[in-house]
Amino acid sequence: METYGNSHKKQKIGNAAANWGMQRATNVTYQAHHVSRNKRGQVVGTRGGFRGCTVWLSGLSGAGKTTVSMALEEYLVCHGIPCYTLDGDNIRQGLNKNLGFSPEDREENIRRIAEVARLFADAGLVCIASFISPYSRDRLNARKIHEAAGLPFFEVFVDAPLDVCEQRDVKGLYKRARAGEIRGFTGIDSEYEKPEAPELVLKTDSCSVNECIQQLIDLLQERDIVPVDASYEVKELYVQENKLDLAKADAETLPAVQIGKVDMQWVQVLAEGWATPLNGFMREREYLQCLHFDCLLDGGVINLSVPVVLPVSTADKERLDGVTAMALVYEGRRVAILRNPEFYEHRKEERCARQWGTTCKDHPTSRCYIWMLSLTQPPPNAFEIVLLSSTDRRIPASFHLSAHPTLLQI
Repeated sequence: METYGNSHKKQKIGNAAANWGMQRATNVTYQAHHVSRNKRGQVVGTRGGFRGCTVWLSGLSGAGKTTVSMALEEYLVCHGIPCYTLDGDNIRQGLNKNLGFSPEDREENIRRIAEVARLFADAGLVCIASFISPYSRDRLNARKIHEAAGLPFFEVFVDAPLDVCEQRDVKGLYKRARAGEIRGFTGIDSEYEKPEAPELVLKTDSCSVNECIQQLIDLLQERDIVPVDASYEVKELYVQENKLDLAKADAETLPAVQIGKVDMQWVQVLAEGWATPLNGFMREREYLQCLHFDCLLDGGVINLSVPVVLPVSTADKERLDGVTAMALVYEGRRVAILRNPEFYEHRKEERCARQWGTTCKDHPTSRCYIWMLSLTQPPPNAFEIVLLSSTDRRIPASFHLSAHPTLLQI
């Protein structure tokens, strides 16, 4: 938390300070790491994949930055995501203990923090930086440091009105600033420049800590930092009722595939979230993981030993090859829309051998379909559909689908 300063507004400083982060040390050469980020991501944390980034929380003293940052850190670590919080008060007791609160020192404070955050992110951690960081230019420079290194940077404005921050005043600093005991206090006699285009705004005067954390998790999931299954929530695939009429009309215009009772039961399993974290029928990568390892490996180890797939005939595959959407028909009713399908080899003999321990063609379980239809993982805001039966029971109608499918033949 930053409190002291020598002026009410940031002053124009000399040319040396204007050259933000200017290299002064000579005879130094950058040493490239032998370990790539992808390789480091395989061993950092309990979930595979590189997730290094910086979440930069900015706002007035008392807005809730520290509360939110520590809660987010706890949430991520508990869900297997390596994370560390850099807090303003903590940093000023060590790394930046030699800096005051003049405009020049505030600028250097943020520069050092940005460089440290970049190192944490490069190591594969989600680095949460919780600092007032009142000046737009300093925050922009922090972003540029990460962009130059090819690392994600998310600016989050922790927005609480000044009067709310003063009411909270846990440390009594606003009271002291109003009494003139602290000069240059941000929000009182020193300006705070609000972010113009942050990735996220948290209204901490109206949202609980848990609601703020969920907004942050949603952001990190949208940017592929946190895997969707990290929240361990049951993922129902139903759509909102207000989109139902549009979905039904769309389904009537699409080419159709007939499905049987067992297929419909698998659709029901997916739609009700029993196969979480699947967002639809397994794509080929997931199918192979299921066959070979009895679990899903992307985003963490998830036990799933039974393939959740949709077999289709060769004739249907050839007829639908190249389409971007199709409807599933069960007992004469269009019950589902599948978008951006992926066809791939069934590998029926391998499936029989691994699941039932036999490849005998005369065994009943080896008489499988030749083709299998899969739906890939979803992008943000993917389309989903659900139709209602005549008895008003909800029947699943589609799943989130990838915007970049591939079509593969046996």
